[in-house]
Amino acid sequence: MTGTFEDLVAEAESAPVGGWDFSWLQGRAIEQRPSWGYQRLMGERMARASAALDIQTGGGEVLAGVPKLPPLVVATESWQPNIAKATPLLHPLGVVVVADEDEPPLPFADEAFDLVVSRHPVTVWWEEIARVLRPGGTYFSQQVGPASVFELVEYFLGPQPEEVRRKRHPDDARWAAEAAGLKVEDLRSESLRTEFFDVGAVIYFLRKVIWMVPGFTVDQYRDRLRQLHDQIQSEGPFVAHTARFLIEARKPA
Repeated sequence: MTGTFEDLVAEAESAPVGGWDFSWLQGRAIEQRPSWGYQRLMGERMARASAALDIQTGGGEVLAGVPKLPPLVVATESWQPNIAKATPLLHPLGVVVVADEDEPPLPFADEAFDLVVSRHPVTVWWEEIARVLRPGGTYFSQQVGPASVFELVEYFLGPQPEEVRRKRHPDDARWAAEAAGLKVEDLRSESLRTEFFDVGAVIYFLRKVIWMVPGFTVDQYRDRLRQLHDQIQSEGPFVAHTARFLIEARKPA
């Protein structure tokens, strides 16, 4: 993407960041996708379910792409801009969108669902997931793994301590799921290449994925952003690596 530093900054600062649609980055950044194909696998499980819950649905884009939904589907979301996007997208599909603060308890009765899914949850309340699952029910989730895109995080925040880099490790997810009484049936992880082609793509990404550099603003990091712009101009795309893992856990019948 061509343009002066100020032009790229202004464009990225004015771009809307509601929902979980990253199409604004087309041609400006690329992220290798996990080999397993989460949406396809989720769709296969949705087609067999009778009552499903999508936790932290974002703007509802992933759920809306499922070919066949169960008779009963509920989606929760905590961030108001995402709720405003998910509601008109999912309601015509028969999905009930529930505003939930993402703190336990989940606003549902015990054993309400035979399938619970979540793509890239910020937090996972395993005991609540186990509670709302019916016996024999399944939790299926793609999650962000440890030190994901940390090349970019550490560019702005500096080296992070090992305990921070290890957060969201799949082994910890296995332990937590089993501690809640679930049996982990599948757990796999991948490291995936990500490239940012201009500083505007970085700004948009950090505005949207707000937990990567907490409190990020252009004004606060303008000097560092200008250095990054110059680096991309002279050396090519900024390369980072995304960590993803897939976990499937079943509640014993």
